[in-house]
Amino acid sequence: MKLLIDTAALIWFLRKDEEISARAAGAIEDSRNQVYVSAAALWEISVKAATGALVAPEGLGETLSQDLEEAGFRILPIEGRHAEEVYRLPRVHPDPFDRLMIAQCRCEKMTAVTNDVTWSDRRYEIATVWK
Repeated sequence: MKLLIDTAALIWFLRKDEEISARAAGAIEDSRNQVYVSAAALWEISVKAATGALVAPEGLGETLSQDLEEAGFRILPIEGRHAEEVYRLPRVHPDPFDRLMIAQCRCEKMTAVTNDVTWSDRRYEIATVWK
């Protein structure tokens, strides 16, 4: 299965935080799955860390992308078709980072790893994993 891990789930997984569900952590750790991190998630972490809204993960601005790849994650770049897909999304979720990652899930036929119930809205036509 191709999984796209959202920003909060990524941070919780990396910190081994109890906020991440056992099902989500299991899906990420399952070697049969291809686990992707969107460049949009890295962008969101950078923006929020730069404003003090989030404590930056180790390696941000230096080696975080490389560290993620070495840990088995794949970085999903933002392509023009992903950005264009945002236009076609129903106006359910207001966050621009999340909307872009939802669009990537749709374009790439991925399952989202997220605790955000808005992503599960049937109008988005994507599968999610959490509980």
